[in-house]
Amino acid sequence: MNNHFKLLTGDLPELREYLTAHTTPEDPLLADLFRETYVKMHHPRRTTDHLAGRFLHLCCQMIRPQQVLEIGTFTGYGALSIATTLPPDATLHTIEKNDELEKQLTHWFNRSPAGHQIKLYIGDALEIIPAMDLTFDFVFIDGEKDQYPDYYRAAIDKVNPGGFIVADNTLWSGKVISENIPSGDRFTKGVREFNDLVQSDPRVDNLLLPLFDGIMMIRKR
Repeated sequence: MNNHFKLLTGDLPELREYLTAHTTPEDPLLADLFRETYVKMHHPRRTTDHLAGRFLHLCCQMIRPQQVLEIGTFTGYGALSIATTLPPDATLHTIEKNDELEKQLTHWFNRSPAGHQIKLYIGDALEIIPAMDLTFDFVFIDGEKDQYPDYYRAAIDKVNPGGFIVADNTLWSGKVISENIPSGDRFTKGVREFNDLVQSDPRVDNLLLPLFDGIMMIRKR
């Protein structure tokens, strides 16, 4: 990973401090959630953080979606970042596979003024999404990396024309450009397949950004 890549992603600690200092301050509820995630959770780095949360928040401020789908809730930081900017009659539908997180998620959603706009689903997104009688203006993909291509296939037909999909971790620590991916590295293979799938889809316009760990932005034509 070269210095240019690190600079763009904010991987340098001093640069990240500067980015944070020049970003709207973190909501106290989100700050509490972030701290608890790092204290209590295994693999806490899976959570959305302040900068990524603000990115999602601003995306939704610009798009003003009515129906939002999130794939991969984890501890709810991304969901709350999105929900707090939705129009009053809009809904965020968020799917988490780990049923052990349901009680914790409900607790945090209930603490937010926007919690009533969040509908939580516990289960396999690839089973839940096809059964939804809904279309979406904004989709955030942040689930299991090896399933990104399947998430995309499941979601794209439910995105309204002019709607957006944002997928996180689409550079996967730079591994997507590796010449030799180990046979057991299904996450890197899944992310790279997803990126290629989006790039070849004539129904969309897309931009792969070197933000955070890679952000793929997709607009359905």
